[in-house]
Amino acid sequence: MTARRMTERSEAARGEAAEGATAGVPAERVLVLEREYDAPRNLVFKVWTDAAHLARWWGPKGFEVLSWKADARPGGRFRFGMRSPEGQEHWAHGVYREVVAPERLVFTTAWEHPDGIPKHETVVTITLTERGGKTKLRFHQAIFDSEIARDLHRGGWNSTFDNLADYLAAL
Repeated sequence: MTARRMTERSEAARGEAAEGATAGVPAERVLVLEREYDAPRNLVFKVWTDAAHLARWWGPKGFEVLSWKADARPGGRFRFGMRSPEGQEHWAHGVYREVVAPERLVFTTAWEHPDGIPKHETVVTITLTERGGKTKLRFHQAIFDSEIARDLHRGGWNSTFDNLADYLAAL
């Protein structure tokens, strides 16, 4: 199974209900990515919601997952940690707002300071659409505190989505 990068845009609004809150937000504070995976939607949704799967593909290339805990239900929480190739630990957590199998996930996410105090929180919306046995993933994350933060996340997510494609291909 392979993934094909479809389009990458930084737009504020596309009309989806959960994303409507970003209407009027400067485009540089919003990240929108799209990918297509050669895998059925049910499988793609499963690997986004099961901590055992998440721990096997999550994070940019070269990062090691230290822990992944997830309670993928509305109001459920998640927390993960990963180590960079340079040895720096990164921890984040969030709350699932919507879990609509197998088509949609909405969750908050915030990186943590070393003492566990959360940094800036964003909202991620994942929409999955199946066509002919392939799955189109639409990723929307907002509202970033700066354009630099958005751009750093773009690189991290693109690398993470590459890992997801490799993982799906191995299943």
